[in-house]
Amino acid sequence: MTTETATPRVAVITGASSGIGEATARALHAAGHIVVLLARRADRINTIATELGDRAIAIPADVTDRDSITAAAERVLAELGGADILINNAGIMLLGPFSAEQRDDYRQMIEVNLMGAITTAEVFLPQLRAADAGDIINISSVAGRTARAGNGVYAATKWGINGWSESLRQELLPQIRVTLIEPGVVDTELPHHTTHGQTKTAINDLYAKATVTADDIAEVIAFTLARPRHLAINEILLRPADQA
Repeated sequence: MTTETATPRVAVITGASSGIGEATARALHAAGHIVVLLARRADRINTIATELGDRAIAIPADVTDRDSITAAAERVLAELGGADILINNAGIMLLGPFSAEQRDDYRQMIEVNLMGAITTAEVFLPQLRAADAGDIINISSVAGRTARAGNGVYAATKWGINGWSESLRQELLPQIRVTLIEPGVVDTELPHHTTHGQTKTAINDLYAKATVTADDIAEVIAFTLARPRHLAINEILLRPADQA
């Protein structure tokens, strides 16, 4: 996306150090927006922000730590006047059979994928309300619609995102648009999070064939945000053309 927007907006993007988050930051910056990169990997987001130059700032933050997100929001307000757009992208995928009792993985996915998005939206909501024309984009997954053996808790977090997003949409309209985006297999770091041996092999084989890139998803996000305010795109489900 290279066409500049007429009115630059401040877009806060979680999980911006790689994958869909990084690609979205680059796409929105190219469209003329001011982008705020939030992620735990400070070195990585600092590098990206430096590459982008003006209209890009990096703020190290952890979506599982409310104080961290609050501090980030305070900086956005002080330096940029507040956020107009929030993209809840931070997420992890730790797959494996439920019988493997990966309790720490379950807890981590719930805290990052579900509670992280909820907390970040709650903290930034006053700024989005003040903008009077805000957008929240929640990145979910095909797994938020269809659960499969071995992805139960991951799917539960994404089903949670889906239900919460619809409730939030109804509560915040028409001032703030809420969009749910549910990608299928995308070529990102996501499958590398899985540690369960047999599952890791299977998921790496699946993702090695991915034909959809993070840039593809970022282009959809940029398109959604560019729609006129009278039009709200509530939900987008997208997969590689060859994904069953």
